[in-house]
Amino acid sequence: MPERSALRFEVFGTVQGVGFRPFVHRLATGLGLDGWAANAGGHVRGEVAGPPCAVEEFTERLRTDAPVLARVRQVRVTAVRGHFPLPASGFGIRHSEAARARTGGPREIPPDAAICAACLSELWDPADRRFRHPFINCTDCGPRATVIDDLPYDRIRTTMRSFPLCAACAAEYDDPTDRRFHAEPLACPDCGPRLSWDELSGEAALRAAVKAVESGGIVAVKGVGGYQLVCDATDRAAVRALRERKHRPAKPFAVMVQDLGTVRELARMSRTERALLESPARPVVLLAGRGPGLAPEVGPGVRGVGLFLPTTGLHHLLLRELARPLVVTSGNLADEPIATADTEARRSLATVADGFLAHDRPIRARYDDSVVQAVGRSVLTVRRARGLAPAPLPLAVAAPTPLVAVGAQLKHTFTLADGHGAHLSPHGGDLADAATLDAFTRAYDDLVRLTGVTPRAVAHDLHPGYLSTQWARDRSLPRIPVQHHHAHVAACAAEHGLRTPFVGVAYDGLGLGDDGTLWGGEVLVADLTGYRRAGRFATAPLPGGEAAVRHPYRMALGCLHGTELLGGPRPYPWLTRSFNERLDPSEAAVVRSMVARGINAPRASSAGRLFDAVASLLGLVDSVSYEGEAAAALETAAGAVRALPLDHRVVRVDGLWVYDPGPTLIDLLHRQHSGESVPELAAAFHLTLAAVTAELVAHAVADGAPRTVCLGGGCFVNRRLLAEVGRRLRAQGLRVLVPEAVPVGDGGISYGQAAVAAARLAKGLVKGLAKGLATNPVKNPAKNLVKG
Repeated sequence: MPERSALRFEVFGTVQGVGFRPFVHRLATGLGLDGWAANAGGHVRGEVAGPPCAVEEFTERLRTDAPVLARVRQVRVTAVRGHFPLPASGFGIRHSEAARARTGGPREIPPDAAICAACLSELWDPADRRFRHPFINCTDCGPRATVIDDLPYDRIRTTMRSFPLCAACAAEYDDPTDRRFHAEPLACPDCGPRLSWDELSGEAALRAAVKAVESGGIVAVKGVGGYQLVCDATDRAAVRALRERKHRPAKPFAVMVQDLGTVRELARMSRTERALLESPARPVVLLAGRGPGLAPEVGPGVRGVGLFLPTTGLHHLLLRELARPLVVTSGNLADEPIATADTEARRSLATVADGFLAHDRPIRARYDDSVVQAVGRSVLTVRRARGLAPAPLPLAVAAPTPLVAVGAQLKHTFTLADGHGAHLSPHGGDLADAATLDAFTRAYDDLVRLTGVTPRAVAHDLHPGYLSTQWARDRSLPRIPVQHHHAHVAACAAEHGLRTPFVGVAYDGLGLGDDGTLWGGEVLVADLTGYRRAGRFATAPLPGGEAAVRHPYRMALGCLHGTELLGGPRPYPWLTRSFNERLDPSEAAVVRSMVARGINAPRASSAGRLFDAVASLLGLVDSVSYEGEAAAALETAAGAVRALPLDHRVVRVDGLWVYDPGPTLIDLLHRQHSGESVPELAAAFHLTLAAVTAELVAHAVADGAPRTVCLGGGCFVNRRLLAEVGRRLRAQGLRVLVPEAVPVGDGGISYGQAAVAAARLAKGLVKGLAKGLATNPVKNPAKNLVKG
């Protein structure tokens, strides 16, 4: 009898919902092996027997040949002695095994994947039985995270359980040679979900929605992760109406287009950007340029545009019928969670949508569209959601204790961490009220159940006013406070696997510092466990607190009249005359009084707020409707314009290197008075901040800091700033790291908190932390703290 060996295998990672069992079946059968495979808890296990060389090749190819959506983290093999699969018994897929005690780390949930080429071909084939089926999918594409109730991944534990397979679909499901072998969300027009529009269904419902959009209407479309609001992106009246009804006056809308040809008509596209557009995640990609085909109201005040390709069969059908770009934006009113349930959507969107294109497949989890941008060949994640989350991310230092990090306030996310894996939740919007807090709590409960991670510690921001911090304090868990900007740069370091010390540059709007004041322009010397402040921006008052965030002219007045005195001159009154003349005299007088008397004017060392001030001084924006609007206007004005940097000054104050923006503002106003254009001055400001950053970092390195620099904070979404800072730092021979998979802004804070908490726990730095008691490093917290 020929020599025969047998192995028991376990495969961990993202291996459920990605066609892994069918892959194992094809692999084993092709090698002439006997045995079986099954989903077990959150992984795949089985046995295989046959010729030793074939068994060895099988175990190797489990790692190397896995399906495109799979992520194999670990393969365990053990020899089988005694009873093992009989010769010529074949290879089969067994029923899934109930979850046992979790082994091999957290269970991994596959993200949704956009429609694949094979399914798209069938969608347009009149001879195929899934011709024009809006919900077409297979083992290589379709909904995953948005339909999964629990693991192991079987149809009965998804929202497809209420759609029994017809005979034809059941045959495909059971056929090892079929692309839909064990594809759990599979269906067809006979047994799958159906579209609806009032009393209409199927194709009639689709035609009604198309007619509504053609007529200039706004349609609420039930997508995979929530409702989306759709209108004609070339129709100025329709886009204006959407802005008015959604209470979103200025923030740019994303536009969905049919194909890459349309992308080329509307924007410039690099190879990196093309790869992003065509990836299974199908994110919104922020592109430079904007062609004349779109209504200006799509992105008022910005030159670029966020484009994405269709993600589902339904999107393809809409775009084919309408033959025009479509605004496709989240189905909610400003600052509310995206609607997922039909009744919720009809209630919250009744005043926005002219009609509802729904269907009868429930949405299990709320997922907005992901947003990314390319900077050269690098990819920057702006918003991590559908198609990307909740795929796990590595931790540089393993978390010895399961934990949750609850993030900040804006662009909220949370992270579950255990061992070397971290599950960063999908983008949840701004955590501003009871509705968004409830959405966070439900998302947390769902992800805890799915991953099997039961936190035994909670990491949170220092700001006592954040709802996330208050939620953490309500848990009966040990708490690990993490400073906001340390979390920003730690997120970058941890993503790149950095365990050694580094210089961190964190530029954003605001975050509470450990001295009780507001920070936002910080240079830190840090590792994953701690930091020391090496440099900062000079402080300036925020007259009216959060009112200064909403009204950049207040920030400009605060900088002109109240910037920290560091020995430099104040702007001359005649230089500010044109700025002052366009302000309401009584309001300006009140603001100046606040600054002079220090009443309701907390001070902040913020790069983001300095962007606001300069945007107002240049006449670009005096009031904003969303965070970052003024900075976006300044970036748009700068474009690729060449300029000379403005004057700047870096001084030593109390052991820190401090950027004094006084000379910068004086030079800005002087050059403006001399007739230099707004684009030139905007470009000059970007170059100035890059030069300042390089100088602050050079001082830190000269004082003994490491030569690796990690960048973080929402200001680095600005491509011009990021490119200029990176260029200058690299010119000094420094290694520069930028977040890629982790959002560079506040959406990455929770991951950074998790990385810091894991490192502190691993080093025993939080031993003895009393259950439910915080060790708060904040000294003398400022009154009237600003949350933005």
